[in-house]
Parts: sequence; structure tokens; C-alpha cells
Amino acid sequence: MSIEVISILVLFLSFFVLLLLKVPVAYSIGISTTISLLLNIDRLPGLTTIAQRMTTGIDSFALLAIPFFVLAGEIMKRGGIANRLINFAKSLVSSLPGGLAYVNILASMLFGAISGSALAATSAIGSIMTDRMEEEGLPRSFSASVNITSSTTGLLIPPSNILIVFALASGGSASVAALFIAGYLPGILLGLALMGYVAFVAIKRDFVKGTRASFSEVWGYFSKALFSLLLLVVVVGGIVAGIFTATEASVIAVLYAAVLALIYGDVSTKDFPDILLTSAKTTAVVMFLICTSMAMSWLFSFESIPELMSNFLLSQFSNKFAIFLVINIVLLVVGTFMDMTPAVLIFTPIFLPVVVALGMEPVHFGIVMVLNLCIGLCTPPVGTILFVGSGIANISVTQVIKPLIPFLIIMVIVLLLITFIPEISLFLPRLFDL
Repeated sequence: MSIEVISILVLFLSFFVLLLLKVPVAYSIGISTTISLLLNIDRLPGLTTIAQRMTTGIDSFALLAIPFFVLAGEIMKRGGIANRLINFAKSLVSSLPGGLAYVNILASMLFGAISGSALAATSAIGSIMTDRMEEEGLPRSFSASVNITSSTTGLLIPPSNILIVFALASGGSASVAALFIAGYLPGILLGLALMGYVAFVAIKRDFVKGTRASFSEVWGYFSKALFSLLLLVVVVGGIVAGIFTATEASVIAVLYAAVLALIYGDVSTKDFPDILLTSAKTTAVVMFLICTSMAMSWLFSFESIPELMSNFLLSQFSNKFAIFLVINIVLLVVGTFMDMTPAVLIFTPIFLPVVVALGMEPVHFGIVMVLNLCIGLCTPPVGTILFVGSGIANISVTQVIKPLIPFLIIMVIVLLLITFIPEISLFLPRLFDL
């Protein structure tokens, strides 16, 4: 057995063993990469290689957008924006049976898109909506399932930090602007599909109807939420129009959110030190994940793993649709135990050459990959959003699993539609010539 094969086996085995031992993902990636590098010490300059790759891995102008979007999301989370979006959403759909479940989904789509964070949407929307939904007769486990799955729509609808990470991992073959605009239709489709299942359950269980809002009430709530919604137009519109880059847009998003929060009066200047500290901690975690993941990704390239994987899949499957299905299954499994950021950075260099060789656009694959990993956020054993959503609803994870399964099936169906109908992702980028 060659040293290359031994190195690859040691890399994967040590990584999975560390995960099973509940070592944090970033440390698992870093330690397994270091062990594998030690086996290659004769072929490499030395252990300084891993430090160099970690440093150069985050030496990217595009990555500057992440801390600013994190900061903008934290300001919005505390700035009363969630309440205004919920009230606007409620005025639109609360008259339907089980109307507050639709409100939860629509508010998550809006807030998730504005904040760019599924975790922020889960906590902000769930903390407000769960008790209200219970008061209208919706079980807490069902409410938690709605909140958990709908919060992932914000990772597809821009601005989204994970799409920025994919742009970096793709080596420039997919631009941030194209990925941002490509996420709209898949994100909306996912939201509508979840609403469709809610409608089915609402009719089956005879959920109560709310009061229909008058036009003046809808207009009033829309007016209050207007400046929050305009953030999407300013940020994404500016990127698509070429007025500024994604990184510059993230700075504008921070300024816009800060001014809006101060005008609303929900945040004072005394709150900003704590907001900055919280954002810095979140950014540090994300950046450390990116550092170690980029080192492992480089090692994959050094050991020619992308080429080996590409040759294996192309030799084993003659049908490209079968290969796409296999890749989806692998990513779904990966998403159950690995956080989105390292998963994107590690597996994009492995699978992107394969799908491109089969005619799939990098932008299309980026959306498919992100939705795959969104499903993983809602499933154990890692399931960050699953645990946060259950905690906010004040119920155990085991109580959520059963009502959550149909929602996950809906998400998988949408994933397959997006995978095998490229125009869902590529229509808008082609329309705007991105």
C-alpha cells in the first residue's frame, strides 16, 4: 500500500474518530490534517505547511464580507426588525387555517434573508412565534418543526454567508453575485413547499382561522417593515448592478442596520459594545473553521483526491443523473454530522470537478450543495438548528423528530427538483447576465 493511500485513510479515519469522540469539528479537521501531514513529512517542507495553508486560506477579500454580515445580522436581531416582519407577515396570511404557521415561514424567509443567518432566524422568530402558535391550538412540536425547517430558507435567499464561502471554495468559478441572485427562486420554492404541507396539515386537523386584516392594516404593517425590507434591495441590488462588491455591500448593510435600529429606538449606543463582542465571537468560530478546512482542502488537492473521486464516479456510473443522486446522498449524510462551513470548503473541491465534467454549472451546484447541507442542520446528531429550535420551544429533540420528518421529506423533494431542473437556480443569473 502506497504512502498516498495510507495518508488518505489516516486522514479520514482520524477525522471520523475525533468526531465520534465529540471533539469540536474545527479541531477534528486540524488534528486529522496534521496527523496526515506527518506521514508526508518527506514530501513536504514541514509542519509549517499547515500554518501557511491556514493563513493563506483566509487571505481573501471576499471573506471580509462574513464578519460584516454577521454584525449586520446581530444588529437586526436586537433591533426590533423581527417583530416588524412578523406583524407584516401576519397581516398577509393569518386569516388562513393555522395562519401563524404561515406567518412563521414567511417571517423566517424575510428575516433569514435580511440577517443571512438561519440560527438568527430560528432564535428570533421562534422565540416570538412559538407561544403565539400554541395559543391558537398548534402543538409546540409542530410549531418547532415549522420554525426549524423554515429558518433554512435564509441560507438560500441572499445575502448568505455560506454562499460567499462556496464562492471561495469554487476557486472563482462561481461569483458571489451570481450565487446570490441564483438563491432567490430555490429559497422561495422551499418556503412555498413548506407552506403547502402546512396547508395540508391545517385542513386535516381543522386548525382555527385568524382574523382577516384590512387593507389599511396591511399597509400600516408594510410601512413599518418597509425600511427593513429595503435592505435586501440595497444590498443585493447594488451587487447585481455592479455598484459595489459583496464585501462593500456587507459594510453598507452594517451601516444601514445600525442607523435603522437607532431610529427604531430598539438599540442604543450603549448596546453596541456587546453586539460587537457577540459578533466577534461568532466570526472567530467561523474563521477558525475556514482556516482548518482550507488546510484540509489543500491536502485533498495535494493527494489528488478530487481527481481520484472524479475518475471513480465517472467509471462506476454511466448516467450523469445517477452520479448527481449519489453526490446528493453523500452530502445529505455529510450534513448530518458536519457544520456547513467546513463541509462546503472540504467537499466543494472534491465534487465540483465531477459535476462540471457532467455539464452542471458551478452556480447551480452551489445552490444544490447549500440546500443539501441545510437539511443536515435540521437533523441529528449535529443539527445545530434542530437543537436550538427545540430549546426555544422548550421541548426535547425526541418530541420534535416525528412531526419534523414530513418537513424533511418536503425539503428532499425540493432538493431533487432543484438538482434536476437547473433553470430554477439559473434563470435569474442568466436573466441578469451573471
